[in-house]
Amino acid sequence: MHDLITPAAPAPGGDTHSLATLHVADLVEYLNDLPEAVAAETLAQLPLERATEVFDRPELNRSGELLQALPAALSASILIEMSADRAADVLRLLDRAAQARLLAPLEPEPAGTLRRLLSYPEHSAGSLMTTELVSLPTTATVAEALRHIREVERTRETVYAIYLLDPRTRALVRTISLRRLITGEPEQKVMDLALAREPVTVTPETDRREVARLFARHDLLAVPVVDARRQVLGIVTVDDVIDAMVEQGTEEAHRFGGLEAAVDKPYLRLGFGQMLRSRAGWLCVLFLGEMLTASAMQHFEAQLEKAIVLTLFIPLIMSSGGNSGSQATSLIIRALALGQVRLRDWWRVAMREVPTGLALGVILGVLGIGRIALWQQLGIYDYGEHWALVALTVGLGLLGIVVFGSLTGSMLPFALQRLGFDPASASAPFVATLVDVTGLVIYFSVALMVLRGTLL
Repeated sequence: MHDLITPAAPAPGGDTHSLATLHVADLVEYLNDLPEAVAAETLAQLPLERATEVFDRPELNRSGELLQALPAALSASILIEMSADRAADVLRLLDRAAQARLLAPLEPEPAGTLRRLLSYPEHSAGSLMTTELVSLPTTATVAEALRHIREVERTRETVYAIYLLDPRTRALVRTISLRRLITGEPEQKVMDLALAREPVTVTPETDRREVARLFARHDLLAVPVVDARRQVLGIVTVDDVIDAMVEQGTEEAHRFGGLEAAVDKPYLRLGFGQMLRSRAGWLCVLFLGEMLTASAMQHFEAQLEKAIVLTLFIPLIMSSGGNSGSQATSLIIRALALGQVRLRDWWRVAMREVPTGLALGVILGVLGIGRIALWQQLGIYDYGEHWALVALTVGLGLLGIVVFGSLTGSMLPFALQRLGFDPASASAPFVATLVDVTGLVIYFSVALMVLRGTLL
């Protein structure tokens, strides 16, 4: 029961002992609420082990800035004690000059490890991996393996997966779980307990989405990262994948909502300038796109003057097309992210979206016609003597724009990925803007055909 009780966070300036007894998650939250200078001073007063625990938590805001604000000797010690992957994540937040300053006091081996991790592309398995793993030669016995695990346990990211290496080439041969290991007799060879199948591996360049799919498909706790000679460079653990997917989901949500770039700070900590930079770019692009809507309406100015009643349904037409496009975009972006569809599947997706758009368009068209007829018959609004043709125009317009919106929304992510962009850049506002312009053209083109000789 005692572990479930969260002690109250001390006020700024509280004694170090009170801070040291806080659960690390509560301590991180407490430090996040402090000004940067006060948070750095508080961290400097903590025991090294405790400060390292704090920096090992991805939830710590301003981690790069806080590390730089600490005394050089302390920041070097923290980098050495931190898990290698988390230390690389913190350094990755800083520019190259700051990275060099923080790495300079380190011994060659840990500094080299961190520089190697920093060299891998962002969003790759190499950028997620840690070098702190448990490996053994294939000749080891169960007793030797358990003794080794007890010796290195505190310095390893996880001990639940053990990697068996060829004694001569150091190439990965098998993996074995700790659960399976402890079932063996002390004198038994570890290799005899390992399952006779090739280990699931990734390369340093493997995209983190593919890594996440492997974890889900094979129910893994960790996956080894190997080079061309199958030598183990490190491992990616399930908690690292979860953190990476949460971060990626946040980035994609921002892009999908029309933000210029994802931001890594809590909303209330965003500066005014950063708020403007993250939103102004997309808004300007969307504004310029919406200007095409005004141009489209100007093109049909004569028709609008003759049939003012058509303007009543412009918001209905535009919103229906944008909504159908955004729905299709959301489905395809998720399917691409999960590997459910590939670029080569664009034709199959199109063949599914066209009949789906037709069915949805018919449903909305019938609702639109029914609404106009009901209002006319009940005397709520008089759409004129040609109200039936107006209703038909709205119904056919909805059918066309919903089909177009569904097809455009589903194809845009494929086009962006083919051009090398993130499919999430096909944000809902962008799709809606694109469909708005074409929706007006479709709507008034239908009106010209249906109402010619009557209202037009």
